[in-house]
Amino acid sequence: MRRMASGFIAGLAMLALMVPATAQDMEEEEAPPPDPATLECHDKAIEGSGPGFDASREKSEQAARDNWLEKAKAVFPDANWDIALDAGVSCAVQGLYSKCFAFGTPCRPKG
Repeated sequence: MRRMASGFIAGLAMLALMVPATAQDMEEEEAPPPDPATLECHDKAIEGSGPGFDASREKSEQAARDNWLEKAKAVFPDANWDIALDAGVSCAVQGLYSKCFAFGTPCRPKG
């Protein structure tokens, strides 16, 4: 019985790592959308994330955006987070730690 209870608790702990604590923790950052008519965009979105959970949500968000930008620059060397289409950041929270994911379609100005 004790073994089954510890297995159940371990399973719940793993689930907690995969599911955010509240809906507020999964809010996406909002920025004014870029005008798609002035942009040349990649055909699919890219996702980036930091190396793991961090005690600072701000650092975790920045690490996710930095990783996204590194991947986006492989598509467009002049890619920029500010003009990515449908860009956002979502974070999973475990206690005091956050792991964030940045997503969006990389674009560059036409011309």
